[in-house]
Amino acid sequence: MRVLVLDTIHGGAELAAALRACGHAVDEVDVYRGESGVSVDDAMVRTYDRAFAPVHLDPDHPLLRRHGPARSHHEGVRQVLGRRVPRPMIEITGARGKTTTAHALAHLMPGSGILHTSTGTYRYPERRLLWRKSITPASVIPAAREAHAGGGWLIAEESLGVSGAGDVAVLTSPDDYAIAAGRKRAIEEKCRSLARAAAVVVPPGAGLDGGNVVHADEAVACSGTRCRYDWNGVRGSFANPLLKLAGYRTPLSLAAATACVLGVDPAPLGDFSALPGRMAVSYDGGVLIVDNANSGTSAETAVAAAEYARLLSGSDTITLVIGEHARTVCEGFARGEIERAIAAIRPHRVVYVGETRPDDGRPFARTLDEGLRIARSIARDGSIVLAVKIWR
Repeated sequence: MRVLVLDTIHGGAELAAALRACGHAVDEVDVYRGESGVSVDDAMVRTYDRAFAPVHLDPDHPLLRRHGPARSHHEGVRQVLGRRVPRPMIEITGARGKTTTAHALAHLMPGSGILHTSTGTYRYPERRLLWRKSITPASVIPAAREAHAGGGWLIAEESLGVSGAGDVAVLTSPDDYAIAAGRKRAIEEKCRSLARAAAVVVPPGAGLDGGNVVHADEAVACSGTRCRYDWNGVRGSFANPLLKLAGYRTPLSLAAATACVLGVDPAPLGDFSALPGRMAVSYDGGVLIVDNANSGTSAETAVAAAEYARLLSGSDTITLVIGEHARTVCEGFARGEIERAIAAIRPHRVVYVGETRPDDGRPFARTLDEGLRIARSIARDGSIVLAVKIWR
């Protein structure tokens, strides 16, 4: 079969290579830079039996008008995997909470397996890093093959939908935004792909129904620091202080509900720990440190981190390290948002991280590490909260 694969820089090159290994004659096109594969002009005059394109590509692209309608990269992954799918295979998509949900599920799974996320691809139970790749649909292929070869499970984080090849698909949030040059909606594309899954677990407010859909709040109920679950013959509860945080409550609920669907008891989530940069907790002497420095840090997450620090430390005394490591993030942490967070948190001490020194005489650092060193030198009790926007 002659196949056309569009967009080499968002997983198309990997999908094309996989299809080629399956015996197909494949042309691939770098639709944005024109630096690899065949040119747009050459592809326009050729004939293909099938075309694959990412769901975010502008549907008005000339190659889609010429060779469409195209199948999605997600569908291409399903075709490549065929019957060689690891069991169980769980696919996770959504605008927020994918990584936390994936790690929480991996914390529960028995035996060996592969966890594929934006933080890296790991072999379990040893949690050994295998590689780091993007979470484009095509990046699932090597992870699935690794899991299948080892006879283990696969948990895969994916952008903008799922292949539907797995046993369960999870939608982590119903947040929506425009894609494909504004001609498509992200949530519609995700839901379209979810409809192909054998079973789907969704959060409250997802607005997705069907015989294959399980709403997390049907299976689990969280109050305070305790989560109770009752679904598919799996019943019990666990307690975890992370349930007090909105950024963990939904992922832990989704992980618990998904575990129930798989017939796995979610009780071990009681000792699930926060991920690095996502409310991870450590101690420096008698001082608690809550690390919420990541690329998604905002005024809201800074306030949540401070509340969590007060809950765990039992002290109102907070040394706040806040700002941005500007050269490592695309979207900055606006000074007005920083001041809003400081006003809401009311810390005893503030260490500002940024490129320019503040005018108010606050301790100043240019990097997160430097800011933490300063905080450690001045904090004698209570907690240190890291709320620096940084890519880690």
